[in-house]
Amino acid sequence: MSALERVAYADGATALTGWLARPAGTARAAVAVFPTFMNTRPGVEAKALALAEAGCVALIADFYGPDSPHDVESAFAAMTALRSDPQAMRVRLRATLDTLAELAPGLPQIAIGFCLGGMAVLELARDGADLALAASFHGLLATPLRATAPIKPRLLVCHGDADSLVPRTDVTAFWEEMDGVGADWHFLSFARVEHGFTNPLTPMGEPNPAYHVSADRQSWTALMGLLDEVAPARG
Repeated sequence: MSALERVAYADGATALTGWLARPAGTARAAVAVFPTFMNTRPGVEAKALALAEAGCVALIADFYGPDSPHDVESAFAAMTALRSDPQAMRVRLRATLDTLAELAPGLPQIAIGFCLGGMAVLELARDGADLALAASFHGLLATPLRATAPIKPRLLVCHGDADSLVPRTDVTAFWEEMDGVGADWHFLSFARVEHGFTNPLTPMGEPNPAYHVSADRQSWTALMGLLDEVAPARG
């Protein structure tokens, strides 16, 4: 496995910077990794490298471009601006999938995401993206553009039941939305687990985000199990 490689790409006139991890051997899948609202950070980079270890080409997406934020306040403002136009956001997300297809042609595509990235992969699924699997980790579930057509990928949603950003009404509404379009969905909910449970670099005991060892391990294991089903390892 190599270190992360810088990848320049674009959404129209907006220059974007992705980070690519390649497996040491033959790749079995191409995975778009959508980060948190803070954009690329070490915790997300570690997940991309773990995917490369598992035999995948993994590209970390860029939500914002040259004005990528460096603190929570500016990141929240950038996220708010991105989400203010849902259709334009979906176009931004698809730019990553298009770039990944060029970097790893012929491989089944998967999208995973964390926090804002978790919401992003569900938006791609709702938008009809041709994915084998979409996996959301502590992502927001509500959407202004509900699914109206069959969803192509299998879905894995890993959710902290105590997530203060996702009320339980959003959970049940998501289930009903997915059932309404016949989606193949798997939903793992972890009792008393808050938002942001997958990042071990978050100090233990922080209320939000709050790393949770077991939820992180179990959710990643679930992802690896579905990866084996949709893109079995090559010899």
